[in-house]
Amino acid sequence: QVQLVESGGGLVQAGGSLRLSCAASGSIWGTNTMGWYRQAPGKERDLVATVTPGDNTNYVDSVKGRFTISRDNAKNTVYLQMNSLKPEDTAVYYCAAYSPEYGTWMYWGQGTQVTVSS
Repeated sequence: QVQLVESGGGLVQAGGSLRLSCAASGSIWGTNTMGWYRQAPGKERDLVATVTPGDNTNYVDSVKGRFTISRDNAKNTVYLQMNSLKPEDTAVYYCAAYSPEYGTWMYWGQGTQVTVSS
């Protein structure tokens, strides 16, 4: 059984930083691209950043230069370091694992709230 558990969300002032963590368990990790999505109230869930098993990363334009995604293979954990946070970064952040077998984002965490005050 695959499980993704996020932590690290909270309330921060604009310009501040947070680090999200996502611990993965079950029969995934080695071949799975990992990602962070976010969903603001009344909006769709959008992809924020991805990291491949080979540590190649990709970011949505709005977070480039401010967010850093990384993975620790020894701990089966993926991180999202968020710096220079803005009120528009306020959202529920979800960790996800891509299944190359099914060609979709197959596994999801429960989400963690990030609130940035102005």
